[in-house]
Amino acid sequence: MKKLALRLVSFAAPLALTATAFAQDAASDAENQGVAIAGRAMAAGLAIGIAAFGCGLGQGRAATAALEGIARNPNASGKILVPLILGLALIESLCIYALVISFTILG
Repeated sequence: MKKLALRLVSFAAPLALTATAFAQDAASDAENQGVAIAGRAMAAGLAIGIAAFGCGLGQGRAATAALEGIARNPNASGKILVPLILGLALIESLCIYALVISFTILG
């Protein structure tokens, strides 16, 4: 019964809100432009924030795995170092791509 009530509420709430959206007066162009600029700034900030968070986690895990591998077998440090640096460069390139996309969003 609770699931049915939850489904009905989740279906009815957007329907109730759309009527108020259509009832609003048309805003001036300056207000719309301000909202658009704010939306772009929020999107750019969110894009770079999520990318930096993901890249930080990825780099931390890559470094952890490399150091654990070197700790288990110190003779393999030469074989681990090159793939580690290559992997870190690829992870960092994802963050740079997100930065470019955020600049593109800002216009």
